[in-house]
Amino acid sequence: MRDAAPLDTGGTQAVARALSLLSLVGRGGAHGMGLAQLAAASGLARPTARRLLLALSAARMVEQDRQTRRYHLGPETYLLAGFAAERHGILHHARDGMVRLARDTGDTVLLTVPQDDHSLCLDRIEGDFPVRTHALMRGDRKPAGVGAGALAILAALPETEANALLARVAPLVGDLMPGLLEDLAQARAQGHALNPGRVVAGSWGLGVAILWPDGRPAGALSIAAIENRMTPARQADLAAALHREAQAIAASLASLERNTG
Repeated sequence: MRDAAPLDTGGTQAVARALSLLSLVGRGGAHGMGLAQLAAASGLARPTARRLLLALSAARMVEQDRQTRRYHLGPETYLLAGFAAERHGILHHARDGMVRLARDTGDTVLLTVPQDDHSLCLDRIEGDFPVRTHALMRGDRKPAGVGAGALAILAALPETEANALLARVAPLVGDLMPGLLEDLAQARAQGHALNPGRVVAGSWGLGVAILWPDGRPAGALSIAAIENRMTPARQADLAAALHREAQAIAASLASLERNTG
């Protein structure tokens, strides 16, 4: 028997499936995702996935590239994201601080947010120092704890929750795990995370968590630089600057919650 068209069912299952596909399309990033990939990732039959994608396309929530046949987020999602940014978007609250950090340090400043068992680089602002590290770019998604910002987020979680998260991502982290555990212990002790070139040799990072009013991590600010710009003395200065901006962002988020609570 053929699948019923999602618009005919009117049920919550069709809505949930469509939203799941929309989320998957968004996570496909600039490369997009093909129908077979989306069907496999969502667990839907290809005809069902195609019908839902057609409905999302009609609503301009997704669009299909005519040449590659891959699906991408559509113009309506961009518009809705703009409406939501001021109320919910951490980037709206973090942008000015990131610009200040990049200007004052000359290095690359990154904003990372937790995303399920991974972390997502939400934005990247480069300073004027001519030698830069490109280990993490805007839109990159890494397993939890991989990178200074992701490590700062992990260190801000309750220890039992962080350990459970590490157990889930262990197959993805692989040989990085021993160093990650060492760096995690140090981050908890010092209040900021240091990635001493674990992911890419010579590319170091320093990260500080941004906290919601309840103490849970909303994201992290980090500074990435080549190794010789991460001397112990400079690390202390960078950590202080990161803490200052992270606290300002946290205060802005707290004010938002008070005004909308």
